[in-house]
Amino acid sequence: MALQRTLSIVKPDGVARHAVGEVLRRFEKEGFRILGLRMIRLGREAAEGFYAVHRGKPFFDSLCTFMSSGPAVVVALEGEDAIARLREVMGSTDPAKAAEGTIRKLVGTNIERNAVHGSDSEASAAIEIPYFFRSVDLCGGTAR
Repeated sequence: MALQRTLSIVKPDGVARHAVGEVLRRFEKEGFRILGLRMIRLGREAAEGFYAVHRGKPFFDSLCTFMSSGPAVVVALEGEDAIARLREVMGSTDPAKAAEGTIRKLVGTNIERNAVHGSDSEASAAIEIPYFFRSVDLCGGTAR
């Protein structure tokens, strides 16, 4: 197994539902190390920049509107096979299809308002983490 870093976001719906503590507890319970943590409010331009990979897709405008609708919490995580494990812990993008006990099943309400985001690959994580954190902002992990 490889030590990896990944990014998660407790989306505006997760923050509004007071689920931040529950999500962070779950990350720690699952063995992830929290390297960085910030509460933010994405402006529309920042949301469009972060989700640029989805530009041109039918859900892009709605996603950016939603992600800029309220505060969110960004979390840089580290762990063995962190990317795949985090995606398993989060569950299916659609909470109705997510496995029992996953974050999205417990906290999400629909495919857009599914409470959490997680990097989908090492390439994505390498772009997403520095979008919100400078290297000096990350602590507690292995030196890079």
